[in-house]
Amino acid sequence: MSIFTPMTSLIMRRAFSIACATCACEAPAGVGADMPWTTYEAEAMKSTGLVLGPKYDPYLVETESSGQKCVKLVAVGEFVEFTAAANANALVIRYSLPDAKEGGGTNTSLDLFINGKEARKLALTSRYSWLYGTYPFSNQPDEGKPRNFYDELRVKDLNIARDDVIRLQRVVADTAYCIVDLVDLENVPAPLTAPANSLCVLDFGADRNGEVDATDALRKCVAEAQKQGKPIWVPAGDYKVTGEIFVPSSVTIQGAGMWHTNFVGDKMLYSQSARRIRFKLAGSHIHLADFSILGRLNYRNDNEPNDGIVGANCADSSVSCVWLEHTKVGVWIYNGVNLVIDGCRFRNLLADGVNLCVGTSGTVIQNCTARGTGDDCFAMWPAPSDQGFVGQGPPPGTNVIRRCTGQLTFLANGAAIYGGVNNRVEDCLFTDIATGCGILISTTFSTSDENLKIDNNFSGTTLVTNCELLRCGGYDHDWAWRGSLQICMDRRSISGLTIRRITIRESISSGLTIVAPGSLKGEGTLSDARLEQVSITNSGIGGSPHHDLWIRKDAFGSIALVNSPIADVLNESEHFRLFGR
Repeated sequence: MSIFTPMTSLIMRRAFSIACATCACEAPAGVGADMPWTTYEAEAMKSTGLVLGPKYDPYLVETESSGQKCVKLVAVGEFVEFTAAANANALVIRYSLPDAKEGGGTNTSLDLFINGKEARKLALTSRYSWLYGTYPFSNQPDEGKPRNFYDELRVKDLNIARDDVIRLQRVVADTAYCIVDLVDLENVPAPLTAPANSLCVLDFGADRNGEVDATDALRKCVAEAQKQGKPIWVPAGDYKVTGEIFVPSSVTIQGAGMWHTNFVGDKMLYSQSARRIRFKLAGSHIHLADFSILGRLNYRNDNEPNDGIVGANCADSSVSCVWLEHTKVGVWIYNGVNLVIDGCRFRNLLADGVNLCVGTSGTVIQNCTARGTGDDCFAMWPAPSDQGFVGQGPPPGTNVIRRCTGQLTFLANGAAIYGGVNNRVEDCLFTDIATGCGILISTTFSTSDENLKIDNNFSGTTLVTNCELLRCGGYDHDWAWRGSLQICMDRRSISGLTIRRITIRESISSGLTIVAPGSLKGEGTLSDARLEQVSITNSGIGGSPHHDLWIRKDAFGSIALVNSPIADVLNESEHFRLFGR
């Protein structure tokens, strides 16, 4: 099936070709997204700080760190230092600062040196870090059980040559410490130029310096663009947005690049849900490309509407090369049909990176990366209804998560499928998912409603293929230890599942688990399921009770093993059969 077939408008082709040129959206070799940056792990750097980890228990900064290791800088003068492997002009630092005693975060700075010369002072804050207690968490330290230790800072317009020595050094002791997890170096392309025959937001009064509210100017530009059938051009700059931007049919919003065009929330207004950045897509042939959305959210409330990008009954549309940070979600789609979410970066969110919800079908999430999300990096949840939306149109399914990379959640999983017909996860990489599974196939969340006559449970064939899971399978706050890959029959049974060419390495707990808490309610059977060419090595690095393949005693049903020489298998259930061993 080609989901691009309906997208034939000139505006779409222009927007999509620009997006691909900007972020190298061609299919990479192997698994995972094409990441145009190089990551340098702090524990591998030259340092006068203290290396922490590895540790794997919940509520520890080490557990949320890449490789479960990081470097703590305490005294003035302590540093981490590394040599650049390639030219770069931009940097991202993933760091952790202590919280204030009463919550709300602290502030400090690190100095950036290039070849011994001070290049930039980096202002850091933990305002958007630290959550406590039980789901959906709070900002109150006295509730204990801390999580979400990290935030990131991105810096551009640097001049770094290959073999330059990069140092991050503590120059003030206004906080108890600064922890460095990793640094990304990237060579960001120059800003894009305006599409032909486009409308520029500056001509409608938008301020590109981030000082004057640009919300009304952007809304006027959207209305005029739809009327004239022209794309919207948003040149490089910072644009303050303090409310919803409704994007109707046949509107394209084109930025100069995710490092150059930034829609920025107002910190003083962001506690009001109606004053957050929300691009709401409703209609067909809508295209967003090449900009960032930088919210100001530091708490989670599931009774408030999502900020970020929301698709509401949209079709034949795309979101390409958009960077979303400090919003509740990245992209949340209700009843989307034939959509493409391509080349996007999801960073430091309170909930999901992408969620294909309710009646979404024929949609592809591809070549995207997620890091530091507070829920699933990428999810398919065909709920019967949610937030006033009821499933409609084609049955939800035939959605694909492919060539994506998910890392370092502080809640939930890398990829998750909760139901639907013929969904797929393919060619993906999930690493350091220490709060759940790399990949979860589950009936935990409701997908049916008798009154609405909707049943979106698993049907057809759900396929997970050609994926790698590295250091996944951590401690989930409600479910205890999860496997790197888990099949979970909770409210419903699962039928029609193929897991093929999967590599699971260094699982924090068990490699692959099959559990069925729903069997206590008469549900919880796995049928027509296969494991083909599944490799599981070095399970249980976190020291928890573990097995390469563990079938819990509550599981019912069967699974066939084909060319899967799994060494350590424990089947605790007298009601579950393994074929092929």
